[in-house]
Parts: sequence; structure tokens; C-alpha cells
Amino acid sequence: MTKFEIEEKIVDVLKTVFDPEIPVNVYDLGLIYKIDVTDDGKVDIDMTLTAPNCPAADFIMEDVRMKVDSVEGVTSTNINLVFEPEWNKDMLSDEAKLELGFL
Repeated sequence: MTKFEIEEKIVDVLKTVFDPEIPVNVYDLGLIYKIDVTDDGKVDIDMTLTAPNCPAADFIMEDVRMKVDSVEGVTSTNINLVFEPEWNKDMLSDEAKLELGFL
């Protein structure tokens, strides 16, 4: 499987991870800033939260880690929680904006 194919599968599983308080997945919320896959299957993900004091942070990050680790070709997952750039509603996908009533 190519790195591109692995990245596509990672995006697919990220679309199954939800913030318990928001009915939109973390990918469409714009919380995933970067996905890097190395030739040996190591994955680095830069992600943020809608708020730095999000009470579900640990739950969301562990869900991301478990689901990305389950993707064929992934050997390990490292999640970097970042807050720059700061998340805002402009980062929502069009689907998320529609779901949340912003369109």
C-alpha cells in the first residue's frame, strides 16, 4: 500500500471520530492540521481542539490514536496536540457548516 493510500484510509477513519458534544467528525471540524506517513508506516498527526480546555481532549486523542493504529500499513501513531493556528469556524468543511447550521 502506498503512503497516499494509507493517508486516504487514515482520513476515512478520522471521519469516524467525534467530539462527544458536537455531531461532526474531527476531520470535517478542521481539527486535523497535518497527517504525515513515513515509508515505514509511522504516522505523525498534528491536531487541535475547538477549545484548549476541552473536557473530552483525552478521549478524542485516544480515539484518534486507536483508529489510526488500526489502519493497514500503520506501524505507530504519534499525535501532537497544537493550538497554533488557533481553531475557528472557518476551518469547518462545507458539510460541517451545513450540519451545524452555519450555511
